[in-house]
Amino acid sequence: MEKPPPDNYHCLIEEVSTETFNQQGARPLYGIFFLEEEGRLTADVTQYSYTRYTVLFTTPWQLVHFDTAQPVRVLWFHSDYYCIAYHKEEVACNGLLFNNIYAQPFISVDPEMFMRLKELTAQLEQELPYHDPYSRAIARTYLQLILAISSKTKVNAAPAAAEQKIHHPVAQFKELLEQHFIRKRGPAFYAAQLGMSPNTFSKNCRVYFLKSPSDLIQERIILEAKKLIHLSFRSIKEIAAILHFDDEHYFSRYFKKHTGIAPTAFRESVGISPVAHLSIGNPYSSMG
Repeated sequence: MEKPPPDNYHCLIEEVSTETFNQQGARPLYGIFFLEEEGRLTADVTQYSYTRYTVLFTTPWQLVHFDTAQPVRVLWFHSDYYCIAYHKEEVACNGLLFNNIYAQPFISVDPEMFMRLKELTAQLEQELPYHDPYSRAIARTYLQLILAISSKTKVNAAPAAAEQKIHHPVAQFKELLEQHFIRKRGPAFYAAQLGMSPNTFSKNCRVYFLKSPSDLIQERIILEAKKLIHLSFRSIKEIAAILHFDDEHYFSRYFKKHTGIAPTAFRESVGISPVAHLSIGNPYSSMG
């Protein structure tokens, strides 16, 4: 599971059944799944229902399991092939389509948009067998277009959903968690900040985010750990200290428990982003 991808494993498209995917397990790649039938899936620890014509976005080594059997078309790409942090000015998909622990990891689209995205994927696939600079540039352009259209679709759908949730009593938890997650890892702290009992806070959090407070805190820590591993040259020991773990061994166990892979193996397989050069001396440079 922890073996880095081969050199030619940077971008590929495959047709696979969800049962086969479940058996294969996580990969060190970003994934875009085209789901034509409704169903259920679990991403990390959260279970979701999705409708027909859904596009799912997964991150390297993310734990995803499909509860519904169906064929699926998947576009995989390695961060060396297209770095979503490096290209954040062109396509702001990082923190929107990918690496957003506060929202569902997919978009539902109409049949026409679904077919448009699949056609762009097919055009990308036609360029993959060729290794000349022109074909590589064309393929990356198609990928960027797929990500841009998907990002635009999700942004356009966000206002209506946000309006329904803006007055929810637990809406401020996201802001509090972003401020305090490194030092405050107990749900009781956030419940007190919001003036709720721990039990009420937990119930509200599950309704609003579809996750427990503990799950969100854990996911936020892991997201920051992945960011520091991928977007900086800092050692695992330094990263453990930044995240206030007692030592790197405890951090490594914690990371592997929640991702299925050790921090060193994660870095070897995912690589270090080009933006790491920009983050020297600033471990909290934005992911996008």
